[in-house]
Amino acid sequence: METRLTGGLSREEFARDVWARRALLTRGADDFSDLLTARAVDELVARRGLRTPFLRVAKNGGTLPDTAFTAPAGVGATIGDQVDDTALWREFADGATLVLQALHRTWAPVGDLVTALGTELGHPVQANAYITPPQNRGFAAHYDVHDVFVLQTEGTKRWTAHPPVHTDPLRDQPWNDHRRAVADAARREPYLDTVLAPGDVLYLPRGWLHAAEAQGEISIHLTLGVHVWTRYAVAEQLVQAALAALRDDPWARGTLPLGTDGPDDETDRVRARLLAALADADPAPRFHRARRAQARPAPLGPLAQYAAARDLATTTPVRLRAALDARLDGARLVTRVCALDLPEDDVPAVARLLAGGVRTAGDLGLACAGRLLRAGVLVPAGP
Repeated sequence: METRLTGGLSREEFARDVWARRALLTRGADDFSDLLTARAVDELVARRGLRTPFLRVAKNGGTLPDTAFTAPAGVGATIGDQVDDTALWREFADGATLVLQALHRTWAPVGDLVTALGTELGHPVQANAYITPPQNRGFAAHYDVHDVFVLQTEGTKRWTAHPPVHTDPLRDQPWNDHRRAVADAARREPYLDTVLAPGDVLYLPRGWLHAAEAQGEISIHLTLGVHVWTRYAVAEQLVQAALAALRDDPWARGTLPLGTDGPDDETDRVRARLLAALADADPAPRFHRARRAQARPAPLGPLAQYAAARDLATTTPVRLRAALDARLDGARLVTRVCALDLPEDDVPAVARLLAGGVRTAGDLGLACAGRLLRAGVLVPAGP
């Protein structure tokens, strides 16, 4: 795990002392110029044909309608919701905050970091950037339903943070469900009141209240949102697996008695049957399917992939595509992009591939390597 995000703590120390427990402020972790700069922001909004929802604009505690900063792009690109950089500039000059959403999809350095961090944490990660003019605030005090790492890249921003009013909120328990409690808590003495400067990192577990205000210059910060899996999510998968089993139980599919006015007479027997199904349920397959759907594999270049498949030889260096969440289930390879039934003879070589590192096509067997390349599971490992 990148220690520049964890205050120099090892993965084990961060997991034991900080993760999902408390806020952590790290000064001077890095300058983060490899991730996002003012020049990169200008390129994204002015030259990349950015569209909503990859950009939001926040002002006075709310978000502006898309029509306030988008317009058709002219001849050859008549798409009505591309960013109008002139309108965007006017809103920014008037105090609006620019929010570059899902930046891991539009800016490669951030995408690489998100892919690596999500693999390391075992939880899906997304990235947003917030660009705020001097002395302005994008959003009022609120909490997020995911953990965040805040990376200040340019300018300064004052942050206040308070402990949760609703501990460990689930994804469908947003802060405005507790609007009054959030507002009351925000008026109390904060747990943290600090100014982040370039290179500083702030970690906040989900549920922690926070608000931020730019200081005397434009502030740019990157937020890495970690959409954590919870025990409640495991419970959901258990219940779904049990209900799936009951669908195949003729007794459970049986009709309630004629004239019934409720389930009372059957409740105890149904509960017993459901508990038995829960005892036998395996949440893992559904959990892994849901997890695979929550993130994307590393980018794949179709032209490089085509050349690798065309020129494949026994000495061709190859590797597993990153962030595939690939698993072997017997002779079946399950990934984020496909599921493949493998010949038994290929299983040992594919198991070695999943262990990591660069292999050669000859190590896998040319036929197997070619199939995995075409499926988007294998990628060339050359420069």
